[in-house]
Amino acid sequence: MSDRRDGQVLIFDADDTLWENNALFERVIDDFLEWVAHPTLDHGEIRLILNDIERANVVTHGYGSAIFLRSLADCLSRLRERPATEAERQRIEELAVALVQRRVELVPGVADTLAELGRRHRLLLLTKGDTEEQQRKIDASGLGHHFGSTHIVPEKDVAVYRHLATEQGLDLSITWMIGNSPKSDILPARSAGMNAVYIPDPYPWALERAEIDPADKLVLTLSTFPELLLHF
Repeated sequence: MSDRRDGQVLIFDADDTLWENNALFERVIDDFLEWVAHPTLDHGEIRLILNDIERANVVTHGYGSAIFLRSLADCLSRLRERPATEAERQRIEELAVALVQRRVELVPGVADTLAELGRRHRLLLLTKGDTEEQQRKIDASGLGHHFGSTHIVPEKDVAVYRHLATEQGLDLSITWMIGNSPKSDILPARSAGMNAVYIPDPYPWALERAEIDPADKLVLTLSTFPELLLHF
């Protein structure tokens, strides 16, 4: 895309696109792995077990801090071959207290970039997860006023993007999904007929990894969020 064109629709992901998220979860996981100190399994092997548990819990229970804590407790139970004790569950909650009660930390340049983009384009917000938790983060971020509408969904798949396009009356040729996740942001948006902007996260969640076709000319890959101003 060589020339900027005003009047486009820019749909933004939230976690790890507008503010830090997965890096904070990773810190908790590192502390959890140190605490568990399994006699035969190393950190990498325990992490694979946790990934499998998270994958199953996401399908059954969805996303959010509460589900993450459940996954840690389930992982401990599997490793100990017994249910986690109340004391162990309390320790897990202590490890994650900074995550659950944290303040939102914006990605550098996000606020100024959104303010500038909002003068030329229509901005929407599309995020997945627990409704109450995601709304709390949106409110704490101070970014909500930049978006014409906000949409919190349990999952981001092709059907969600198609529904959003119909509901909002979007012209797909000038609609861009902007996010850090190939699995949730880029691939389903492209399958729904939208364009996409991929801004890779330095700490990608294993469950969100997927391959993007390098030959797809309607996926723009950027290194940082403020680079959007060079293209939109």
